[in-house]
Order: sequence, then structure tokens, then C-alpha cells
Amino acid sequence: MDTEAGLDSLPHVPGTRRPVPEAEPGLVERWRAGGGELVELLSQVRERSGGVAAFRLGPARTVLVTQPQAVQHVLARHPERYVKRSHRARVLIGDGVLAATGAEWKQQRRLLQSQFTGTGMRRYEQRITEAARTTAGRWDGYARTGEVIDVGREMRRFALDAIWRSLTGHPLDDGTERELGAVAAVAAALPTLPADVSDAQDAVAADLARIDTVARHAIEAARSGTAGPDGPGLLHVLIDAATERPEYTDRLIRDELVTFLVAGHETTATTLTWLYLLLDRHPAARGQALAAGAEGTAERRQALQALIHETLRLYPSAWILPRHATEDDTLAGYAVEAGTDILVCPYLTHRDPELWPEPEHFDPRRFLIADGRPTQPGAYFPFGIGPRACLGLQFALREATALLEHLLPAHSLAFSSTPTKAVYGITVRPDGPTPATLAPPVTT
Repeated sequence: MDTEAGLDSLPHVPGTRRPVPEAEPGLVERWRAGGGELVELLSQVRERSGGVAAFRLGPARTVLVTQPQAVQHVLARHPERYVKRSHRARVLIGDGVLAATGAEWKQQRRLLQSQFTGTGMRRYEQRITEAARTTAGRWDGYARTGEVIDVGREMRRFALDAIWRSLTGHPLDDGTERELGAVAAVAAALPTLPADVSDAQDAVAADLARIDTVARHAIEAARSGTAGPDGPGLLHVLIDAATERPEYTDRLIRDELVTFLVAGHETTATTLTWLYLLLDRHPAARGQALAAGAEGTAERRQALQALIHETLRLYPSAWILPRHATEDDTLAGYAVEAGTDILVCPYLTHRDPELWPEPEHFDPRRFLIADGRPTQPGAYFPFGIGPRACLGLQFALREATALLEHLLPAHSLAFSSTPTKAVYGITVRPDGPTPATLAPPVTT
């Protein structure tokens, strides 16, 4: 029934609080009987009950938030009222900054924040560029031989190389890449793991052991003072911090290292994979981006970034952001009680036709033309917003842009098959392999 406009048009007296609209009776039961994805239920709740709507998956009440004003309220204006309780990836990343809460999170973020802005980002620019050049050289070889590649695997390889260079100062070698395949394996398994932490760890114990071995060797090498060819990396920052901050034990350093491996390559790789799948369906977008300006110009870079942003609109890095209300509050005029679970959903906000005309259509020009996209805070937030927004936002955008600068002018892909569905886990990823060959560039 309700759109955002309908929700906002309801009479509201300042200082009063309306009950949050409830999903229609039987909606959750019908969804369960059909065995659909959670996103399908949330989409129905949003469509029928508006941008702030309540439903019950169990005894506890959950409120779905997609309205921009409410998104901004929860994530940016009052994060102390709506907190993270436990990250789904804790079995993998432990107490890393992504999962940490309270004072510990504030201390960890304060240390790391400077690494991903300004001078800190300039330190990693060359490493990202070298990873992109390495991938470009590999693709030149594929083009000569006609070898079939899996695009998703190639994107993971590039993004893992970029973050590994930034963490350790070393390019990614084949052995390390092979062992760190366990990171993707555990991440993919997370939605199906047991709720009990010990049982979950037991279920992926072999992969966790492989990850721990790689992390231990990297920490030992960095502590020995052996810098890679690119110089000290982010791992050295963590080790230096341990000399003054006792909380930076080897275990916490391991957790931060794995956090950056997960956040620093899985999301970027998934975004780039979706981007190439979208270009396969909309080939004119590639030509438009390349025609925007010559190589190295600001116009070309802006057009490439528009491709990335439109991909992130459709497939945001974090498609759902769980929070927990710690106190009674008024949210967009609605009464939210302490103890309520909150689901903020960028995926649905980004596909709201009241905000984004033709929301299912891939149109990078939204991010290039005046009035092409909504400007209100909370309408576009693929990396979250507020104090818990992704630390690596600028790193991820630079990674993706650097790779497109090298690959898009030189190669176009011919997919032999493409996935038909998406999997909604920690990220939204294609459901299946992405086999392709490299074709000569297509002139449009």
C-alpha cells in the first residue's frame, strides 16, 4: 500500500508518537511456507507497510527501516540508541573493528581511521595500482590464449592482491592466495553455520586453521622488521601499536588482519563481478564511460566511478545493517521500544521507486547528471553512514576505479553463461560461476 509519500502524509502532531505499522497478518507465515530469501519478505513488508514497518520472525519484534530520514536517524544521528550487538562474521573476524563494540571499538577505529583518509590513502595508492597492473598483464595473456576465466575468481584475486600488498608490503603469491581461499569459504558458509559460536567454529575449524597460519606467519615477518618491497604496511601499524597498547595482543592483531582481508577484498571483488555482469546486459554503458574523456582525465575517472556507484546502488556492499534499540525512541514519528531489533536495508532503499526512478534499471548517468539521484542523507549508503560507516570506503572505490582504468579500455568480456540469481549473505553475490573469455574491445 504505502509509499514514502503516503507515510509522510499521515497526520502527526509534534511530540506524539504513532505505533509502527505492522505487517499484515499471515505475511511471515506465507513467506516461510514458500521458502524464500529474507530480502523477499522485507520487500513485501516495505511495499505493504512503508519505510518504517514492524513484523515478527519470532517472539521478538523487528522494525524494518528503509525511509531515508529514519535511516539517517538510526545510523548517523543516534548510533548510541541503535547499537550493533554481534556481527555475523565474528566466528571469522573475532574482535576486529568490524565486530567490536563500545569503548574497544572506539579505540580500534581511532587507530585505524587515519590509514584510510588523506595521507594514509596516498600510502596505498601505488600498491593498488601495482595490483591492477598485475591483473591487466594476466588478462593480456588470457586474451592471447583464449583461456576461459572465472570473472568472480579474477576479481577476488585482484582485490586480495591489493589488500595483501597494503597490509604486508608484499605482492600476493600463489601459495598465500591458495591458503586465503579459506577466507571466502568461511564467509560463504556463515549464513548456514550453527548459532552457537563454539559449534560454528567447529564446523569451519579446518579453514580457520589455514587462515590463522597465514596470519601468524605474516605477523611474525612484520615483527621481525622484514618489510616487503613496497615498504611497511598496515600490519606494521598494528604491531607498532602493540608496543604502547597492551590490548593489541597477537590475537587482536590477527583479528584486525582477517577483518581487513574480509572487508578489503570480498566486497570489492563482488562489486566488480556484478559490474561486469551488468555491462554484459548493458554494453552501451561501457562505451559511454570510455567516451567521457581520454585516459587519465577527470572526466574518464568520474564516468568509471559512476559505473561503480550504480553497481553499488543495485548491490550495496552491506545489503542489510542490523541494530538493536537500547532505549525508547521516536523514529520518524513512530514509537520504538527499547529492546526492538532494527533492520536497516540499503538494498531496498536503493530500489525505492519514490527515490530512484526506474530503480531496477542500470543507469550510471544517475551519478553524472544534475538531479540524477536523490540528495537527502540516507537515500544512498552502500557502505553505511554515520560513525560505523565502512572505514575502507575510499580504499574500495580507489581499488575498483584503478582496475577499471586498466581493464575496461583494453578488454571486453564474452560470458559463456551468467548466474540467474543472487545469494544474500554478508554480501549480495552472484549465485554461481561467471565463465568468460576476453574479446577484442567493442566499439560503440
